Amino acid sequence: MRKGFWALLWLLGGLALAQQEIVFWTTEVQPERMAKQEEIVANFEAETGIKVRLVPVEESDLGPRVTAAFSAGDLPDVILTPLSQVIGWADAGILDTEAATEVIERLGRETFAPGALELAAFRGNTAAVPISGWTQLLLYRKDLFEQHGLEPPTTFDRILKAIEVLHNPPEMFGFVAATDVSNDYMMQVLEHFFLANGVELVDEEGNITLDNEKTREVLEFYKKLVEASPEGNLYWQQSRELYLAGRAAMIVWSPFILDELAGLRDAVPVTAFDDPTSPELAKRTGVIGKIAGPSNPEGAGWASVTYLSITVDADTEAAQRWVEYLLSEGYLDWLSFAPEGFFPVRRGTPDDPTRFVEAWADLPVGVDRKAPLSQFYPPEVIQTIVEGLDQGKRWAFSKGRGELIGKLYGTRVMAELVRRYVDGELSLDETVQQLQQRISFLK
Repeated sequence: MRKGFWALLWLLGGLALAQQEIVFWTTEVQPERMAKQEEIVANFEAETGIKVRLVPVEESDLGPRVTAAFSAGDLPDVILTPLSQVIGWADAGILDTEAATEVIERLGRETFAPGALELAAFRGNTAAVPISGWTQLLLYRKDLFEQHGLEPPTTFDRILKAIEVLHNPPEMFGFVAATDVSNDYMMQVLEHFFLANGVELVDEEGNITLDNEKTREVLEFYKKLVEASPEGNLYWQQSRELYLAGRAAMIVWSPFILDELAGLRDAVPVTAFDDPTSPELAKRTGVIGKIAGPSNPEGAGWASVTYLSITVDADTEAAQRWVEYLLSEGYLDWLSFAPEGFFPVRRGTPDDPTRFVEAWADLPVGVDRKAPLSQFYPPEVIQTIVEGLDQGKRWAFSKGRGELIGKLYGTRVMAELVRRYVDGELSLDETVQQLQQRISFLK
């Protein structure tokens, strides 16, 4: 009788596990990435018996859908979440931050990039679990720098010195600075340089704290970059085209350009050489993640991180197992979506601290031809890319004011004022004063 009772319990437990299902909202909606996610789900289900219902959601629809689901008490278990939403959702009570923190502790907090965790810090917990990220890069013609005895452009002074030597338009522009205020790219570049000089946007109380002297230094520096750039409204497209044509000494771009520099994408050919598939430009390119301004010798990088959020409506245990799986057994499959832009924020395991970084560097990148980044870029470049997530910062997120960044980018207030300054419509003093005033209105 007792033996039969325990057998029945085991059977019921097995059935319960087999019937367990969680819902995962993913913003990686491209067909090929959905197919890869289905493969990861199948492997997870085979290993755990927990079913995962994969729901594609366009990132632009994510905010309204989460708000509606929260009101209805019908949130998914796990959401792939951009940095811009993490703190706001945690503050609204949408995320189970304790569940996320438990996952990080179980996997080993020391195995994650510190910067990625810091950006999601929330009231003693970590609001969500980082899964991948990328850092904005300053790309430069390493061959020309070496030819002219120039130091790598890691500081404002070195960048300006290189412009003095290399700027020779129209054959070679010293820099290609963003000037199109309608494109987020300009704000990303500006935020990077302001962070580099130690300019903070808000203090712990949420007050706008643009330091006047540091802000003046960045504005004067940026004006010199614009003066070394082609005329017109410039954004990421012109900077990429000019660099691929061998007509720009320095640009700021995302790492998604790395495979293009290696001639692996026919739609974005390298035009600097006769053979558009040549990896020569990649080999001649140096990469800088952290830049230092005169008031901030330590310098800073600019990072964007994606997180796995466990919601307050989740089946917590099953959701945690899914998140842990994605960051362990399924991690390299996830990073293989686009290794040039999916940097590993979890570097390895406690027993093998560099396991994921080393394997990621050998994942194939490219579209029309594929090869690992390590085939084109030396180990020090790979290290710079990965370490960028340790050093990467963003305005306001760590102070729980991430929503202000959305307003700053959306209203274009800062980009418009900077553009008016570099065009000579506003003086330096007027620009500094109006930046403080108009950004304060966004709070």
